[in-house]
Amino acid sequence: MAEITLTFPDGAKRQVPAGTTGIDVAKSIAPSLAKRTVAMIVNGTLADAADPIATDATIKFVSRGDPEALELIRHDAAHVLAEAVQDLWPGTQVTIGPVIENGFFYDFAKEEPFKSEDLAAIEKRMHEIIARNAPFKKDVWSRDKAKDYFRAKGELFKVELIDAIPMGEDVKIYSQGDWLDLCRGPHMTSTGAIGKAFKLTRFSGSYWRGDSQGAQLQRIYGIAFAEEKELAAHLKQLEEAEKRDHRKLGREMDLFHFQDDAPGTVFWHPKGWTLFQGLIGYMRRRQVAEGYVEVNSPQLLERSLWETSGHWETYHANMFVTETEDERVFALKPMNCPGHVQIFKHGLKSYRELPIKIAEFGCVHRYEPSGALHGLMRVRAFTQDDAHIFCSEDQIAEQCLDINQFMLSIYKDFDFEDVHIKLATRPEKRVGADELWDKAETAMMAVLDEIKRQSNDRIRTSIAEGEGAFYGPKFEYHLRDAIGRTWQCGTTQVDFNLPARFGAFYIDAHSEKRTPVMIHRAMFGSLERFMGIFTENTAGHFPLWLAPVQAVVATIVSDADEYALKVVAKLRRAGLRVEIDLRNEKINYKVREHSLAKAPVILVVGKREAEEGKVAMRRLGSNDNTTMSLDEVTALLKDEAEAPDLKRMRAE
Repeated sequence: MAEITLTFPDGAKRQVPAGTTGIDVAKSIAPSLAKRTVAMIVNGTLADAADPIATDATIKFVSRGDPEALELIRHDAAHVLAEAVQDLWPGTQVTIGPVIENGFFYDFAKEEPFKSEDLAAIEKRMHEIIARNAPFKKDVWSRDKAKDYFRAKGELFKVELIDAIPMGEDVKIYSQGDWLDLCRGPHMTSTGAIGKAFKLTRFSGSYWRGDSQGAQLQRIYGIAFAEEKELAAHLKQLEEAEKRDHRKLGREMDLFHFQDDAPGTVFWHPKGWTLFQGLIGYMRRRQVAEGYVEVNSPQLLERSLWETSGHWETYHANMFVTETEDERVFALKPMNCPGHVQIFKHGLKSYRELPIKIAEFGCVHRYEPSGALHGLMRVRAFTQDDAHIFCSEDQIAEQCLDINQFMLSIYKDFDFEDVHIKLATRPEKRVGADELWDKAETAMMAVLDEIKRQSNDRIRTSIAEGEGAFYGPKFEYHLRDAIGRTWQCGTTQVDFNLPARFGAFYIDAHSEKRTPVMIHRAMFGSLERFMGIFTENTAGHFPLWLAPVQAVVATIVSDADEYALKVVAKLRRAGLRVEIDLRNEKINYKVREHSLAKAPVILVVGKREAEEGKVAMRRLGSNDNTTMSLDEVTALLKDEAEAPDLKRMRAE
């Protein structure tokens, strides 16, 4: 029998007969290695440990504790979930069950809806199945055999999935004891390798293959980890995230609401709008200091413009379109960039004027499926702190580095200092010649290297292959919040395509027309989404400079009402946003209510405070009162309420 050469991660080599399985190779090295092995990586691809190896290859054995095994744990848990459901409710059809972030789900076709108490019963059966430690076995069936088998069981969704497998690909069947499923694999060696660190979390509705016209299904979600301590930590994070949910805090703090007859659009209440405008005011000041000029472009633009930009071809499904009586077709803008090109084109531009930095707090509309909408995080109408820099090719690196420093300083002002920058490269669906993409990606790769050098590797960086915008590669800025979640906010995109498609140009030093490079840039990204992220990061404990209500003056007795009005007037003259509570309620009730609404400071005044010209100050989250004179508290709060950029400017 012919022999093949296997190369291990440490460089060691071993010759074995062609067709030897991975698990047999592990056994030949050490029984303990075989016992630990749950899968293998052959030539960089994750595979079943029982797969035969036909040719020379690199090989790495995967144990349950390796990072590569986590996806398998979750995948195998989905199969066990499906078996448990069919054990408990025979006749239920199983459809698909992929791995997702932190866990898995499986979709079921079941006549009766699942009930909340069913989760515990399913989870209990899953533990029993795992305890049996049945081996995962793979068989390859003919297409006809597989379809006949599943059709006979009434598993019509599986029959459809088999029809969707490309001709020439194996139809793989994985069994775990007597139960089996159609699956591409791979799997671990047995169900016991899944372990106990999993939990079913919730039900939801779903559609077959995500098509709202398809069959309605029921989805069960679960989470799974390698170790129970990791599961416990994640459950703690979920518990904390629930407390911080911006939708819950939005209600408690009276910031905003949503309604079914305006899906994905925000109804801002006075306090929420104050906060929103605070974000805009901060960003406007920062942009002016960096040399940006602010513009405003139309909401509705004709179809021809979107065809020129490439949006009609690549983004049409996400656009809101309308036709007027004169048969002209318009679209609500999903992006501000085409409008900014038109503003750049208005009037002749010289190379001496570059870079030209155009900014807009532009409201854009993008169609999102109803099921994807999620509070402020996923909406259909939102405001971008959008800007476009028109520059020459030799200015790209300098501008991108300036944007990076600008971006990081903004995130620091909002206490986001754990930042991960990803370079997202050309997607499969894109506009523009490959040569232009090569130039853009080369320039951005050099910038990424310089960012790493300047930050002494304090800033994490990586490459996100194929995730760029359809018109250019981009930097994505991912922020880690107070409970360990990451959020993508800002972007920087280098675009050689859009200006050329619109015929934009400037006059160079030789009086020749040159197409500018267009750098798309957003710091917060969506202001709505950033506000949701920031609300959850702070748990509603906004810094005083941004809080919509900075202080509440609450009276203990009605005799202090006149003095309370004097306190409010003085604080408002100092520029503070202050509310007053003169209700005939006990002070503990008032304090509790305003604390729930996350008022940063509560100033309590009674008869003694009125006589002495003082206030008792209580901070959000503290039970202690500090008594101060009215002048002292005014000076203290005025200083704290100054925005960080204004404070730096004053210090300079």
